[in-house]
Amino acid sequence: MMTNNDVLRRIRYTFNLDDSKMMSVFALAGSEVTRAQISEWLKKEDDPDYQKVSDQQFAVFLNGLIIDKRGKKDGPQAPPETSLSNNIIFRKLKIALNLQADDVLTLVNQADFRISKHELSAFFRKPGHKHYRECKDQVLRNFLKGMQLKYRD
Repeated sequence: MMTNNDVLRRIRYTFNLDDSKMMSVFALAGSEVTRAQISEWLKKEDDPDYQKVSDQQFAVFLNGLIIDKRGKKDGPQAPPETSLSNNIIFRKLKIALNLQADDVLTLVNQADFRISKHELSAFFRKPGHKHYRECKDQVLRNFLKGMQLKYRD
């Protein structure tokens, strides 16, 4: 099971974000976090100082990443979700990186993972839509791996 902490670690590695940059990404979305908090979130689960990143904290980070990569949009900012799913995480990363469906497919293909355009669009539908599909860890993991292959120097 992938945790918010796993995804946060992978994003940090992919974009080579140091603690100061991580703090500024949170700040862009209106949240102040400390270097100590970031350090605790990045630790492995078996470390006694490990702290779990809540869904809301991680949503704030992803919103900040969108602002960092694409700029702030006009009007009030969307409040961070209190509950996250792989589908929401996937969608926020897709938005932050300004990716079209073909770009996403290219990324997952780079990770040697195959997915159709129809399968992909099902992940970005609203829950309750008849074609909505839950994004499993394997899909998100391969997308993150593809991101790393593309964006990590």
